[in-house]
Order: sequence, then C-alpha cells, then structure tokens
Amino acid sequence: MSGVAGGEAYDVTEAGAGTRSGADGGAGERTGAPAGALGVDGLELKPALEAVLMVVDEPATEEHLARVLQRPRRAVALALRELSDDYTRQGRGFDLRLVAGGWRFYSRAAYADAVESFVLDGQQARLTQAALETLAVVAYRQPVSRSRVSAVRGVNCDGVMRTLLQRGLVEEAGTEPETGAILYRTTNYFLERMGLRGLDELPELAPFLPEADAVEGDSPEGIPSFDVDDSGDSQTDH
Repeated sequence: MSGVAGGEAYDVTEAGAGTRSGADGGAGERTGAPAGALGVDGLELKPALEAVLMVVDEPATEEHLARVLQRPRRAVALALRELSDDYTRQGRGFDLRLVAGGWRFYSRAAYADAVESFVLDGQQARLTQAALETLAVVAYRQPVSRSRVSAVRGVNCDGVMRTLLQRGLVEEAGTEPETGAILYRTTNYFLERMGLRGLDELPELAPFLPEADAVEGDSPEGIPSFDVDDSGDSQTDH
C-alpha cells in the first residue's frame, strides 16, 4: 500500500514496515515506528505498570491505571496480580501490594531491618505510646470527637490528636449533630501505613479485652461510661 503524507511518499507492507522516500527522491528504510513514537496503548503492559508505579506517591487504583495506560481494567488487574506473584516467587526485596484501594511498591517485610537501618540510621521516629493508643481509639470508634477519645483513654488527648493530624494519620470528618464537636476519622494514609485494604481488616478487639468479672472486680460500679462533658478537665499526656 502506498500513500503521500506531509510531502513524503510511503510504501507500507502488511507487517507495518516499509520504505520512505523524500520529495527529492532520497529513500530510507523505515521499520515500524521510531523509538518513543508508540502511543501509551502500544506499550507492553507490565513494564508500563512498573514504570508508573515507581513514581506514585500513594496507592494507584486499577481504574486510574487503566485510564492512564488506555487498557481495560480487567487486563490491568490481571497484570498487577501476575507481577505481584512474580516478585514473590522470585524472592525480590520489594513487593507489589493492594493497599487502601490501590497498588504500590513496598519493601518486603523480610528485609524490614535493612530498610529501618538505612532510613533511621540510628534515629527513632516512631509514635509514642500515647499516640498509638489515641490512634487505636479513633480507628475503632470513628468518627469520634476529641472528648470521646479523651474519655476512653482517661487523659486529655488534644496534643496527641494534633500530632496525628500533622502526620496525616487522622482527618476531620464533620461535626457531631448534638454538640457541634469536630469528629475525626483515620485516613487512607493510615491504611497504607498499616498495610490494610480497608477498616474491615482491623483485628478484632475481643481477644485483647479483659474478662468482664475482672473489670467489675476493679470497679464497684462495673464498666464505666465513656460519655463526658467537653468542658471537663483531665490529666494531660506528655
């Protein structure tokens, strides 16, 4: 098949390769498309997924990846799972995981010590016990106000909540209709850091709770209520 485009004549074979001759009669071989000229949909899917996922700063959904790479979502989902299985089978130091509704590369848990040694380099950047306890209350009782969190823990949590907000682990989630107090919930970043697909994967609390008779033995009034007045004072976390 032959044709003319942009002042140049093309002879194209069935395989898509051919010769190109300029208007001055010069000729040159043209085999397929030049490097970099392929459209996104012409790229090999798995390497394209790897390239995109190397630069994401949060988990990428299958829908987003399919739209960017101009492929069916089913093909993208299958390729992602095959890549993840390949990395596991090969024992690579990184893993491709579905977390918080999207896919992202993570270092493999078996090499956590090496990563921690490199990133921290002797520095400790973990949450305090108070912050961890506060985060757990928010995760299991969300959406929840600061006063409710303070009531559950028995201490004032304002400073700790500010820390969690600054680190992006919790966020505001509207206000409580009865009191107007700001409500808080965990973020997708929390799910990402915890390695969870969703809140339904949080572990059950029952195995960690004391027996009812033990709690009642410590308090003659039985299990206390966690309802408190927002204006109540309490001990401050350090």
